[in-house]
Parts: sequence; C-alpha cells; structure tokens
Amino acid sequence: MRGFYIGRFQPYHNGHHHMVKEIATEVDELVLGIGSAGDSHSTRNPFTAGERIMMITKSVAEFDITTYVVPIEDLDRNSVWVSHVQSMSPKFDVAYSNNPLVIQLFNEAGVEVRQSPMFRREVLEGTELRQRMIDGGDWRDLVPDPAVDVIDEIDGIERIQKVSDSDSNGHTSIDSALD
Repeated sequence: MRGFYIGRFQPYHNGHHHMVKEIATEVDELVLGIGSAGDSHSTRNPFTAGERIMMITKSVAEFDITTYVVPIEDLDRNSVWVSHVQSMSPKFDVAYSNNPLVIQLFNEAGVEVRQSPMFRREVLEGTELRQRMIDGGDWRDLVPDPAVDVIDEIDGIERIQKVSDSDSNGHTSIDSALD
C-alpha cells in the first residue's frame, strides 16, 4: 500500500518527521508531496522545492520505507486540486492530512484520508519556526539534523532574514520589489 502526505515543509520539521514515522508503520511506500513547489524566497516560503526535497530525502532516510518526494505546484482551483495532485504523483491508496480543506477535497474525490494527532503543535509549526529563524532564536532542536544541515548549507537563515526585511516594505515578488 502506498500513502500520500502533502505539506509545504517550510522547513521540514520534527512535527512532519513524527508524522512520517507514524505513516511508515501503516504503508509500504510513501509519497511526500511538496506543496506550493513554485514558491520560494519569501518569509512564508523561504526554501525552494529542490531545497525542501533535500531536507526531506536526507531526513527520512532513517526510516525503513521507500519514499518518493514530488513537487506539487499551486493550482488556484480547489475543485480540481486532487486530480492535479494525482497527475503529479505516483498512484497512492490513502492520503494523510490534518488540514480540513485537504481532507474535504480528498473525500469528495473518493480518496481515503487518515488523520493523526499533531505532535507538539504549539512549537512545531512552520510560522513559529520561520519567526525563530528571522529573530535569531532557537530553532535547530525542532528540525531533524539532516534538514538543519541543508538549511546551513544554503545559508537559509541569512536568506529568510533578508527576505523578511524586504517583505516588511510590502514587496511580495521580484516584480513588485523592482517597481
């Protein structure tokens, strides 16, 4: 059986890692969909799809499960989102999510959805982690070591701090920054 788990993974953190560990006990193979794959270099989405693929691939290597990491670009039409995901992914039997909209869309498409309890959600949340990175706070113990290594390799902290400065001027894309 093959499962599917989607997230933005900005960055891939211990909450995601705990979820993958749990899913690995239920399926033979796992597809990890990188949502908003086309977005990067912003406060909300600082890392590229390729960088997130590296974080995930290196982090999940410790689990005894075949994984496929697939970028999924945004599609601003919720009614056809599941078919878009299916067209970009290897075939899967069950989807995993705790997001109400994702659950609704998969259910409407006839895909079984399983939920799991959130793991330390009070701190293991992307917005909180990104803010800690911007503020120079403690974040490393909330992210698997291989993902920390990728963030260090790409100077991710410097990037998110710089783009958060430009975002404070209201710029959300290179086009608006150059106006």
